[in-house]
Formats: sequence, structure tokens, C-alpha cells
Amino acid sequence: MPARTTVDRPQPGARRGPVTADRGTGPALLAVDAGSSHLRLWGLGRGTVSVPTGGGPGQGAPLVRRGRLVDAPACTSALRQLLHRFRPPVEAEPFVVACRPVSATPADEYAMREVLTAALAPRRLLFIDTLRAAAIGAGAAAGALLLADIGAQVTEIGLLDDGQLVAARRTDFGTRDITDGAAVHVLATVAARLVREIYQQPAVRPTALAALARGMVLVGDGAARPDLIAALSQTLRIAVQPAAAPYTAALTGAGLAAMAAARHPRGGRAAPLAATPTGAP
Repeated sequence: MPARTTVDRPQPGARRGPVTADRGTGPALLAVDAGSSHLRLWGLGRGTVSVPTGGGPGQGAPLVRRGRLVDAPACTSALRQLLHRFRPPVEAEPFVVACRPVSATPADEYAMREVLTAALAPRRLLFIDTLRAAAIGAGAAAGALLLADIGAQVTEIGLLDDGQLVAARRTDFGTRDITDGAAVHVLATVAARLVREIYQQPAVRPTALAALARGMVLVGDGAARPDLIAALSQTLRIAVQPAAAPYTAALTGAGLAAMAAARHPRGGRAAPLAATPTGAP
């Protein structure tokens, strides 16, 4: 497993993530996004640190493959290393919000919960759908939205209505599967098929029509591929707009969800950006 960690730097024109410090008024707020390319950890007032999850050229055995955890002990160790890089140090029992792929099974969620509990010892742990988090982090959650998260090994397409995920599709195909120009068009065609499958659901068709008129927001590795953006736009015949900070949009959204949920005590009114709770109440 790669031992070197990196600190993400804001890209030119990128939206900044949450930066207000907790100032000792409550537990530290953390957000986690475990992707097939990188494991990222955000802390309120501490920034973002990351480590590759392996499987790429010159990297070791993967921690995550096709969006699913495959090496729990190594992932636990990697999270602990990332946590120790934060300054100021994180006190015991943080409040954690973690991104969850739309196709995650109960077993997938349980395995990740075990890793997060072992590595971070959270006071409270919530999950939020990655697509919903990305919409929030990209500042595009209002109204009807079609969002594509094209990562290294997984593509997820979501239809959201005012920040609520109403339909989603996924395929185990991503940017690492692109080997030439022809593969770019294959990926665009696959993404278009997922969009059509969402549109064909009668219950969400009015929302889908409104979202298509608005265009698609793109996050993940695919947002850094101009050839893929052009192929998606041509195939779908809609505008495709990459998010300002596509690699960290989901992490930023999870951080914002943590900030919103932390303002509301348990048993109180649900926070506007609250994640779906998991574990014992």
C-alpha cells in the first residue's frame, strides 16, 4: 500500500470547502470519501488529506476496487495515518460523515462502518449518498439536477430534486478503462444508456425533463477529460458542465452535511443537509 499521503490544493477557480474551525465547541467534524482512486479525509478547520487507494499504474494492491472495500485492515491503517496528519490534532470521538456509493449493499455499508469505527472512533457516524454529497459540494443541489460521477473504475448517474436523490444508476466502468479514443465514446454511450434508464421511469420523468433542459453536472476523474465531456455532450445532446472542484465535490458535500447535522441534536428536527444515519441510535 502506498504510504505517502498528499494534501489537496485548491484548483484555480475552484470552490473552497468548509473552512470554519470547530474552536472546541463540540466534537471535531470529519468527512470521508473512499474512492477507487483516492481515500480522502476532510476535517473542519484542518483541510483535506488523501492517499491513493491503489490499483493504478505503479501502485500497490488496491484498498478499494470498483467502489467496494477489498482490504479492510489496510484501509483502516491508511485512515489512521491520514488522521494523524491533521493539525491541530483531532480529539477523541469525532463526528463523521462518510460517502456511500448508490449501489452499496448492507454488507458493503457494514464493512465500511467497521473500518471507520476502528480508524476514527467516532462519537457519531452518518452515511450520505455520494451523488447527493457531490451535488451539495458542487453548489448545484437546488432544483432538478442530472449529475454524473465518472470515477476511475465506476460511473454513477443520479437524478436529484432539490438535493434529494430520486433515481440513480451505476456501472463498473470508469476512466481507467479508457485506453484510446474509441473507449471514450464507449464510456459516453454507457453513461447515456444510464440516463435513458432513469428517464424511462414514469414517476421521475417530469424531474428528468427539467434536469435535461438544465444540462448535466460532471464530477470525478471524468470531469478532467475534455474529450469525454465533448463525447457526453454530443451523445446526450445536452450541455455538460464539469464542477469547479470535481475531485473533492463529494467530500466537500459530506463536510457540509456534517456541519449541518452537527447543529441539530439527536432526536431533534432533521438537518437540511442531514445524512442517512447508520449504526445504533
